[in-house]
Amino acid sequence: MRNTNKGFTLIELIMVTIILGILAAVAIPRYMTSVQKAEEAAEDAVLSAIAAGLESHATEKLMENGRRSWPTNPWDALETKPAGYATDNEDAGDDGEWRYNSTTNNITHMRGNGTLVHWDYDKGTNTGGNSDVVGTLGSREAGAGN
Repeated sequence: MRNTNKGFTLIELIMVTIILGILAAVAIPRYMTSVQKAEEAAEDAVLSAIAAGLESHATEKLMENGRRSWPTNPWDALETKPAGYATDNEDAGDDGEWRYNSTTNNITHMRGNGTLVHWDYDKGTNTGGNSDVVGTLGSREAGAGN
């Protein structure tokens, strides 16, 4: 009689497990890098929209008052706020959340991995006279997560 056992041997199962482990060891870091780059690209898009909104706001103020100025809250320069925008005056605390903290003058975003990223925002100082009151929008700075 012939042996009709069908299935995998223990050696074959161990080899498949080893191969899957090697693939996972290579794929997971690449996946995490891709996720981080995607979040950075999304942040760049939001900050570009804010910068364009601030310029538009300054132009409107120039037409109204004769001088350019930025709003106290940078989100006020946007007609459409990004997904995850919260109006609380503190740093972002939930995944994907965007906030403006007027105490620290920071725009903050909480990434999916719990990293809090912020950008300095300075609306400018009114020195009197007819000079423009526009400030600065800083670059990305990563901070500690929750």
